[in-house]
Amino acid sequence: MTDTVVLGFDFGVRRIGVAIGNSVTRQARPLTVIDAQGAARWVRIAALIDEWQPDQIVVGVPRHPDGAPHEMTERCERFARQLEGRYRRAVARADERYSSAVVHGGADDAAAAVILQQWLEQIR
Repeated sequence: MTDTVVLGFDFGVRRIGVAIGNSVTRQARPLTVIDAQGAARWVRIAALIDEWQPDQIVVGVPRHPDGAPHEMTERCERFARQLEGRYRRAVARADERYSSAVVHGGADDAAAAVILQQWLEQIR
């Protein structure tokens, strides 16, 4: 099995949590929080992609417990499309509807790790 590096994102209007994982260990860990807006946000994301060279990107997409779109669903989908367009990498969407129940206190990078861990376990 090849080692596939995966970056996971927990998109937020003010901050974006970022996690790193790989396909061999199938483990995700918090990496950083991007606390920037506009162009500065994209500079930080580009630096992470340059540094880690992910083969896969995962973006958490929130939904209500019944699966209906959440107020942030479209924003997260847009963010995922922007990542695809800017960095020409595969971007998977992961259901994040229960990740906030696991992580408390606004730890955006920890939430990204939960989202990415769930995705890694799902692709087995």
